[in-house]
This record gives sequence, structure tokens and C-alpha cells, in this order.
Amino acid sequence: MKPRPIFLALALAMLLVGCSSPPQPQQTAAPPTAAPAPPPAATGPIAPPTTDEGMIKSAMSAAPEAVAKDATIIALDEKMQVRTLRQGTNMWTCIPDGPSPGLDPMCVDKNGLEWVQAWLGHKNPPANKIGFGYMLMGGSDASNDDPFATAPAEGHHWVDTGPHVMILNIGSRFEGYPATHDDTKQPFIMFPKTPYAHLMIPVK
Repeated sequence: MKPRPIFLALALAMLLVGCSSPPQPQQTAAPPTAAPAPPPAATGPIAPPTTDEGMIKSAMSAAPEAVAKDATIIALDEKMQVRTLRQGTNMWTCIPDGPSPGLDPMCVDKNGLEWVQAWLGHKNPPANKIGFGYMLMGGSDASNDDPFATAPAEGHHWVDTGPHVMILNIGSRFEGYPATHDDTKQPFIMFPKTPYAHLMIPVK
């Protein structure tokens, strides 16, 4: 019977060990310094800011500094009442992160603010006033179809989008764009077939 290859390999290894020089004593190396553990990843909903300073900082993060530094900053309470945190000097209004699970501060121009006011008041936006908005921290919406949803429908998830800009009050001017959020890395329509339809344009 021929010896199996594994037995030959073991025999050769033992022979090499027996013929090698005895090991020389070595100095014990100091154990390597352990790298600091990374901070735990954030999990669960992101709590919105509660102080005026925190809300102003959050609101300003929604737009480029050149826009946000002179913008009016407003906050909405649980009853959707508006409180001005800082009066601005340009045409922009910024709103801090809200109670949704993700980050969603927003800055809008004058026409965009009228759109937001109409949306919050369940009224039709003013005709022929296309607005523009920044959401450079991303967005978190309960639905892509229902503009008044406060939580996802059963079996659905929050619509989380990355940094983007919005063209608001578009009517049907952008037909042909996807009307679903299947791929939020591509431009798509949010709240299609409603007066609040707007074009979402990713910027990253």
C-alpha cells in the first residue's frame, strides 16, 4: 500500500524540525497598544433638537452656507404653530429637523415657503409659483404618495432620501419622471397626482 500524501508531508515536516537549529531565546515584545474602539453606530430614530440654538444650527444645515447664513429660521410646534427663531435678510426660510425618524431640515425660497404653508394648511398651493428647496441633510417621509401621512401604511417603511434639492409646485410639468421612490438616487416625483407634487433631485 502506498503511503498517503498527507503522511509523507507530516514525515517531511518532522524531519525538517529535527534537523533545524535549536530556537534562540527571543526578547518578549511589548504587546501592541490596542486601538480605541470606534463609537457605536447610531441606531433608531434621530431626536430633533430642542433648544433654540440647536434648532437654528439644524435649520442652517439644510442649505449652502451662503443661503443659510442670512435666512429666516422658523420652528413649528406640535400644533404646527410657527415661531420665528431668527429674522433673516434674504428670501430664504429654513426649518429645523422634525419628529420623523431621519434628518429632514429644509430651506425654501419665498415661493417654496408659500407651498409649505399651503401644504401644512391642507390648501392648494398658489398657482404658477414654482418654488425651490434644499434638503442637504436628506429627508424622511411617511409616504411618497400621501402628503398628509404621519406614519407609513401597514407593511411599508419610511421614505428615507439622501441629500437633495426640490422643485416645488410643479403641477404636471415633469411628467415622465418616476412617480415612485424605488430608486432615490435618481430624480423622482414625490406626492404625485396631488397639488403638492414636487421633483426630488439627489445631489449625492
